[in-house]
Amino acid sequence: MTRIPPYKNKIQNELEIFVKEPSPGIVLDTTQAAKNPNLWIVYIQSANCNMYEGLEGEQFQLQIKFGSNYPFEPPEVKFVGQNIPIHPYVYDNGHICLSILADDWSPVLSMKYVCLLIQSMLSSFNYKKRPFSTNQNDTLWNHCAKKKKI
Repeated sequence: MTRIPPYKNKIQNELEIFVKEPSPGIVLDTTQAAKNPNLWIVYIQSANCNMYEGLEGEQFQLQIKFGSNYPFEPPEVKFVGQNIPIHPYVYDNGHICLSILADDWSPVLSMKYVCLLIQSMLSSFNYKKRPFSTNQNDTLWNHCAKKKKI
């Protein structure tokens, strides 16, 4: 009898919760997840309470890659597709500078919670702007680059 690795059980449980308890504006591509449970595509619509015009109601595509050390290490979560949000914590390559995706990751965090935080993050700024720069002298760039290998 082949034993299923524990991380695959955790991913399956996360998938079931995501489908059974949907959150407004967050939709999992279940067809993609069925093909490859370690690679999810999630569509996130920015909240209607967005503080600045031009992002309210926009839809973005997240890619979530689970590694074999999940949930003890965070999954790789980034924006993909043609519509990468312009946001102070989102680089033009889709990488997200969010502490829970690096230093503050905890195995008890659910992907549903992570997606809700990202949705909330998108709604939290009142201006469209990319992170400071990709200049190595930027503190934010250095912090994220260490964690995400930007």
